[in-house]
Amino acid sequence: MSTSGAAVSKLNLTELLEGSPIGPLHVRLFVLCMASLVMDGFDVQAIGYVGPAMLADWGIPAPNLRWVFMAGNAGVLIGSLVFSMVADKVGRRPVLVWATLFFSALTLATAYARDLNELLVLRLIAGIGLGSIMPNATALIGEFSPKRSRVALMMCITVGFTVGAAISGFVAAWLIPHYGWRSVFVVGGVLPLVIAAAMAWGLPESLQFLAVRKRRFDQLTRWLKKLDPTLKIDASTQYAASESSREGVPISHLFRDGRGTVTVLIWIVNFMNILILYSLSNWLPIVLNGMGLDETTAVIIGAVLQVGGTVGAFGLAWAIARKGFTATLIATFALAAASVTSIGHPGLGVGALTLVVFVAGWCIIGGQPGLNSLSASYYPTYLRSTGIGAGLGVGRMGAIVGPYIGGALLAAQWAPQQLFWAAALPALVSTAVMVALRFVLGGVAPRAPTAAEPAPLVH
Repeated sequence: MSTSGAAVSKLNLTELLEGSPIGPLHVRLFVLCMASLVMDGFDVQAIGYVGPAMLADWGIPAPNLRWVFMAGNAGVLIGSLVFSMVADKVGRRPVLVWATLFFSALTLATAYARDLNELLVLRLIAGIGLGSIMPNATALIGEFSPKRSRVALMMCITVGFTVGAAISGFVAAWLIPHYGWRSVFVVGGVLPLVIAAAMAWGLPESLQFLAVRKRRFDQLTRWLKKLDPTLKIDASTQYAASESSREGVPISHLFRDGRGTVTVLIWIVNFMNILILYSLSNWLPIVLNGMGLDETTAVIIGAVLQVGGTVGAFGLAWAIARKGFTATLIATFALAAASVTSIGHPGLGVGALTLVVFVAGWCIIGGQPGLNSLSASYYPTYLRSTGIGAGLGVGRMGAIVGPYIGGALLAAQWAPQQLFWAAALPALVSTAVMVALRFVLGGVAPRAPTAAEPAPLVH
């Protein structure tokens, strides 16, 4: 959007952003958020890949690692809940910059942990920063994206988390034999320092946030001029957004104005999907190693789970744009249950096992960006980070429960096939919840929009 002559007297930022073509400012934002998400995923998942080597180095039984997994996910839970609400009050930009710097420093410190207790404390504290990235990056990307491509952009860019988790596995498989397991955390700590500096220099704040909160109009003017240098604005220009702000604790608004039922259903499916996601991500290399696969092969197949999630997110973004959120995710989670059940089948060769793990990653890990995008599309600007963060925060409770249950079942000497049967149950629950959510939201899959209509986002 551009104008000529006199300055614009009133500018609706929601309409401007929804109709703007992708330009240099968008690209900068997307690249910086993607980079932070990649390292977020790298550092969250690194502990699962170094697990077999760490167990051998310290001479501890595998079930003991469940406490470290739980501590890390507890920190992520705190970060998701607390700093998504903070971001809805102070802005996405400062939270993203400081959280990236914070988890970078703590990941570096993790490389020097001397025992399991130190590792547990460091992962708990690092998790607070790690948990702050996804909800705020998703919200910021959604608020800058043109309406017609918003869902696809949110899913494709936030899949950076999964890309990082996959890269972490391949990097670990190469680094550990040469430099030991600690080197994985050194790499995972140094790179985010560079990214945090780049974000401090070039990451824009949400324009809608600045308008809704009626603050820092100097920043708003600065970013608008970078968005569209031909836009005529001055000190007299009044800014508006199609949404308003509300007072009070942000999380309470998730249950107001008819949002309560949808919020609860979104929380349940987040809990179930992240429970199974982190059960597989944390324990799969260790279980496969226990099934007789060598350490490197077990780590690589664990990374294939993340590769499946990366590819799946792009495939699911395409499907959601055509069939809608609920129809796509119902089929996705049903297939997830079938594929997870198959992982522990004793007759599978390495090739078939790799394929089944890839499909499981496609459905479970690839489905999570779809759930995040559903939250970002459903909640208004003043609740967007809180809505995404609360869903992820409840999901992180599943990330705490899942590794604990997995460790308890390993300690009880469950057979691999029994372990994966149990792991498939949450995917069945997710399928049923998405059926209920389809009913609550109206249920009819949207048709492709014409040029004159907005793209339907939720059904």
